[in-house]
Formats: sequence, structure tokens, C-alpha cells
Amino acid sequence: MANGGELIVELNGYYRQIEEIKRDAEELVRDLSEAQFNWQPGPNRWSIAQCLEHLNVTSRLYWPVLAETIMRSRTSGLMSPGPFKHGWFGNFFVRTAEPPVRTRFKAPRRFRPPSDQPIARVWAQFVTFQDRLLELLREANGVDLARTKVPLPATNLIKLTLGQGFALVAAHERRHLWQARQVKDDPNFPNRD
Repeated sequence: MANGGELIVELNGYYRQIEEIKRDAEELVRDLSEAQFNWQPGPNRWSIAQCLEHLNVTSRLYWPVLAETIMRSRTSGLMSPGPFKHGWFGNFFVRTAEPPVRTRFKAPRRFRPPSDQPIARVWAQFVTFQDRLLELLREANGVDLARTKVPLPATNLIKLTLGQGFALVAAHERRHLWQARQVKDDPNFPNRD
């Protein structure tokens, strides 16, 4: 790792954000019943389970892409300690993913979560994927986060810098935790059984 094992500044920021996301998610699901976890506030509105499972599905599909991109950059010597300058388009794209949600996007079919998921399985996978993301951040330490490009999760047509890719992941996770919190705060949210 660069800097004697310390994460470079930008990656350290993403690392702290993911740790905070893990804590927020744990607080959100703590003491929920299966019925509460899977309750949907309306037709075509996701449950807490679906919000977290969507993040799991995204991780399952996107983490290998990030890992391959990091490995390829290391192999080709695309390294830099930063600081990094990222382009306006990618920065704009990251901002649109942040909560509170102003613009809604329909998730592509392969990213849509099933309903009625058990808390234990969804939560265990969520934690595993968050821990893997923290590993990916450590693996990216020293890689040029501005010159290394990574495709968006939903399409290979648009590429972001690797730094923007990590920022988008964190923003996307905050977005769906915000969405899950809206479910829990709904006045019709069921009482614990």
C-alpha cells in the first residue's frame, strides 16, 4: 500500500463513508421482524428487504468489475498518490445518486430485487459485500483514481474515473438506505409482531 499502509486521502474518505453506511444499515434493520423487513408501502414501492437486496445484487454484479479494473491498472503501472481531478460529467452523475432522491430511475431488470427475502440472508450478504468493498478500497490504494476508468454498473457505454466509481457506489448505497428509511418512517409501517 502507498504511504506505509495508510490509505491515500480520497480512498480514506470513501472508506469512512462505507463504514458509516454499514453502521446506518445496522441501525435501520436492528430489531425488525420478517414482516416489517418485507413490508412494501405500496404497489411498485420497495420494502427495506428489497432496498438492501438491490444493493447486494449491485455488489454481486459490480464488485468483480471494480476488482478487474484495479488489477488491470496495477498491472499496467497506472499508479499515482493523488490528489486527483475528476471530470464534471462523472461528478454530476454521482450527485444525482445522492439522497434525498430528486430524480427516480427504474432499475434495469438484472438489478431488480425479488420480494420476501429473509433478514438473516440479506443482512449477511450485505455485510459481506460491504467488507469486500472495504478490501477493494485497500486494493486500489496507489492506483491512479483519475486516469483509471470503470464502466457504470448498468452500462458499459459510459465510463467514470475509478474515484468517481467509488463515489457513485457510496452515493448509491446512501440513496437506497434513505429509501429504506422512508419505508420505516411510513405511518402505515407495521408494528413488530
